[in-house]
Amino acid sequence: MPQPLWTPSADRIAATRRTAFRLFINQRHGLALTDYPALHAWSVAQREAFWQAIVDFFDIRFSTPATAVLQEGPAMPSGHWFPGATLNFAEQLLRRRDTHPALVAIGEDDSREQLSYAELAAHVAGLQQQLKALGVGIGDRVAAFMPNTWQTVVGMLASASLGATWSSCSPDFGTQGVIDRFGQIEPKVLIACGGYRYAGKAIDLTGKLNEILARLPSLSQLIVVPYARPEAQPGDYQTQARVALWDDFYQAGGEPKFVAVAFEQPLYILYSSGTTGVPKCIVHGVGGTLLQHVKELGLHTDLTADDTLFYYSTCGWMMWNWLVSGLALGATLVLFDGSPFHPGPERLIDLIDAENISIFGTSAKYLAALEKAGAKPASTHTLTRLKTILSTGSPLSHESFEYVYREIKSDLCLSSISGGTDIVSCFALGNPVLPVWRGELQCKGLGMDVQVWNDAGQPVLGEKGELVCAQHFPSMPVGFWHDPNGEKFQAAYFDTFPGVWAHGDYAEVTEHAGLLIHGRSDAVLNPGGVRIGTAEIYRQVEKIEAVLESIAIGQQWHDDVRVVLFVRLREGIELSDALQAEIRQVIRTNTTPRHVPAKIIAVADIPRTISGKIVELAVRNVVHGQPVKNTDALANPQALALFRDLAVLQD
Repeated sequence: MPQPLWTPSADRIAATRRTAFRLFINQRHGLALTDYPALHAWSVAQREAFWQAIVDFFDIRFSTPATAVLQEGPAMPSGHWFPGATLNFAEQLLRRRDTHPALVAIGEDDSREQLSYAELAAHVAGLQQQLKALGVGIGDRVAAFMPNTWQTVVGMLASASLGATWSSCSPDFGTQGVIDRFGQIEPKVLIACGGYRYAGKAIDLTGKLNEILARLPSLSQLIVVPYARPEAQPGDYQTQARVALWDDFYQAGGEPKFVAVAFEQPLYILYSSGTTGVPKCIVHGVGGTLLQHVKELGLHTDLTADDTLFYYSTCGWMMWNWLVSGLALGATLVLFDGSPFHPGPERLIDLIDAENISIFGTSAKYLAALEKAGAKPASTHTLTRLKTILSTGSPLSHESFEYVYREIKSDLCLSSISGGTDIVSCFALGNPVLPVWRGELQCKGLGMDVQVWNDAGQPVLGEKGELVCAQHFPSMPVGFWHDPNGEKFQAAYFDTFPGVWAHGDYAEVTEHAGLLIHGRSDAVLNPGGVRIGTAEIYRQVEKIEAVLESIAIGQQWHDDVRVVLFVRLREGIELSDALQAEIRQVIRTNTTPRHVPAKIIAVADIPRTISGKIVELAVRNVVHGQPVKNTDALANPQALALFRDLAVLQD
């Protein structure tokens, strides 16, 4: 019988906030829920009671009370959560006011800056006053072209304190990628860095920023953080807006004031990847974001005020927004800007010891790369406080699960989580009171009616299908920017199964009530009419020592589809007949003959988005001679050229 890789001890289960919440529910409602499956079933069947309990358990304070918990029509999207309620997002994140560390910002150059909760509030108050003097208020957009530093967090909190809407891009975005995003939302204020550091290099952003400024006529104020470019001066930037350096723009001090806004007031604008056209501007509301994040951080991650939380993320990825919400629980957040592999592959592992990180978040790609590099942190680091590792961005392979427990730490909760920019949160995630099974996401999120449906719209167990959420949930987007009738929003999520959110993931519910993610639905391969998730192939290819990473597509071929696998190999290794045979044998042995690629081709690089996700659709389009409309959404757009006009694809 297969055994779990990790099972929480009875003492750990008893000490979790999850257990305290279950007992809270039992007492409030006269129930006898004894385990997580029972709690989840109740949270879905009684969504209104559940989300009201989240408000009360986490002491979410409404300035004006709601007239109801949920008003909804017969089908999605028609729901309105906590109508009539008003609150302020920044106020909830700044409840703590003592000397406890709130933010620890670490640069690739080993610079380290720390702000206590009291200091953070003082910075927010100072910046808030100056933004207010500019006329920034409810509904105005404040944008950031920034690395992951404490100034970015202060900017977001000051914006949110005034009821404004925040949107950010990381400085590694291409010029057109930033314009495609910020140009749509027309920000009043832009906070931008003078430069940034990556892989040992300091990159001057003056030229790129001036190109962006020329396309933002709505701008009233540019605030420049001279990060990685201390010589930056206001005169370097060409814009009709006022320009000031960060330190000259405001003085920290005083108490921030908070503008109460409606529950659904836009808080964040996030963006789709944009690899098939201009990115969609996804608008997330204040209340839904807050409730979902405290639930996920507090109950699914067991984050407390005594924890130190880290997530490797840029400000262009939703995990930054998720990370920052850890302030609502009084935790210490560690921010890192730079390459996770500079000067060596264990750079982030060093942070765990140096900063006493207890919850460490990263990507599946990073963990796979760490294993490929031969890192054995359990032998080289103490990792004393580390209790949880979070992984997202792509499905975590079975081998990476085993690697974590074998070479990093045997006693921790390894949580592979999945959701996305679309919901600024998760559908499936970790659980500190449940075992960890090889290759599985531990559970469905509380209050989320997550199911897997077949093509006929029927729920299935142990079969692959579409990941859906069958009932309203609070972190559903308010809508898309510039989509007044909601037509684009409707088409994006509700056309596959009318009235039901279809997330676009090809998934499977396991016998343990966990989930497997087999890849994106739109990237599913279909040889001979059989649907194959790309992650099923990647899991096998990652076992091959010679292969660093891979990407699979379906190529139209003789009135059918054949599987083509591209591999990036270790330096000095060639794609020999023997290596191809090994790859095919591993895939065939562990999956089915349908999964075996018809062609295997070596490439020097594989294109990915800024957040590190490989882009099957872009590669598929290039292979078929179709255009890729927005290469500025890619971290390495030059890699696409490697897939164009490959003669071997005509064989």
